Amino acid sequence: MKILHLDTNHPTLLEQLNAAGFENHKDYTSSKVEIEKKIHNYDGIIIRSRFSIDKHFLQQASKLKFIGRVGAGLENIDFRFAYSKGIDLIAAPEGNRNAVGEHSLGLLLSLFNKLNKADKEVRKGKWMREDNRGIELDGKTIGLIGYGNMGKAFAKKLRGFDVKVLCYDIKPNVGDENCKQVSLENLQQNADVLSLHTPQTEDTKQMINANFINSFKKEFWLINTARGTSVVTKDLVKALKVGKILGAGLDVLEYEKSSFENLFSNNKMPEAFKYLISADNIILSPHIAGWTIESKEKLAQTIVEKIKKRFS
Repeated sequence: MKILHLDTNHPTLLEQLNAAGFENHKDYTSSKVEIEKKIHNYDGIIIRSRFSIDKHFLQQASKLKFIGRVGAGLENIDFRFAYSKGIDLIAAPEGNRNAVGEHSLGLLLSLFNKLNKADKEVRKGKWMREDNRGIELDGKTIGLIGYGNMGKAFAKKLRGFDVKVLCYDIKPNVGDENCKQVSLENLQQNADVLSLHTPQTEDTKQMINANFINSFKKEFWLINTARGTSVVTKDLVKALKVGKILGAGLDVLEYEKSSFENLFSNNKMPEAFKYLISADNIILSPHIAGWTIESKEKLAQTIVEKIKKRFS
């Protein structure tokens, strides 16, 4: 089988596929149009997020048997059309779930203890202890929306704290010893913290809007390491200004390009984002929750194992 690699990945991916007898070709620079002209020669492609795999692209891929996405989500692929053509879609959420769980916990603890704010002040010679008095995680209720690989990883990290962990998921019976599955209404009545662990779908786009936020009984903290499109940023900012949301740790933003490699699709900075970057109760990171040294190798290894299992 001939595989075309469209993004750089951990070396183990190419090494192990070569050893398993696959013929591997690399093209990290050609345009999408140029790739389309030769994609009919390949049985498989491996991509991260370089460009979208749409219907037109798939129509040119007459021999394609699989698409390997070195990441967790498949939103950049026209998966319905791919399935209709019998193309196997292979993702690797197992590869970076631990990294996402750790990053989520790091964002939450940093927010609670005002670490980013305190760090900036000390660097400027300010020693403001009372203004940086934090709060403790113990005794809090953590609500997770989405309880797949990422949600489960975060719940596992929370086991060492005296917290209650609740989850809402569209799939039934996903709760386990680390988390109790409840209705959305139950979660909104009890959560002190809301953490998102959902894929990008039509149901999750703009899910966290003004109505959703105001349905929470308590003021709460927001963590988003999932997809930026889930949160309406202007509604988040309004909630921050009135104290309904106490602070937010955002690894993803609705302004991201679909390639995840850039922030704005144009050079205009939205007003809501200007507020986020000036607020002390906001922590931002550039879509790196699953982006660790270890996860790079784990993602590649997961893709290798799935390809070998299905096509060797």
